[in-house]
Amino acid sequence: MKSNLQLDAKGLSCPMPIVKTKKAMDTLASTEILEVQVTDKGALTDIPAWAKAGGHTVLDKFEDAGVITFFIQKA
Repeated sequence: MKSNLQLDAKGLSCPMPIVKTKKAMDTLASTEILEVQVTDKGALTDIPAWAKAGGHTVLDKFEDAGVITFFIQKA
C-alpha cells in the first residue's frame, strides 16, 4: 500500500508510538495515509483505538518479523 508519510516507531514503548503517530498525523491533509511501524505489542490495540477515537481509519495492519505496520488514513 502506498503512503504519504512513513513513521518509524520501532523500539519505542507506550505511550511514545501513539504520541509520535499523533504528531505525524497532524502534518497530513485529510485522506492522506500514514504508515507506522512499531515493535510494541500494545500498539495492536492502542493504535486502532486511537485512530477510531480521532475519526481516522486503519486501512491495513500486518506483522512481519516482530514489526507491526499500520496504514492509517486521516479523517
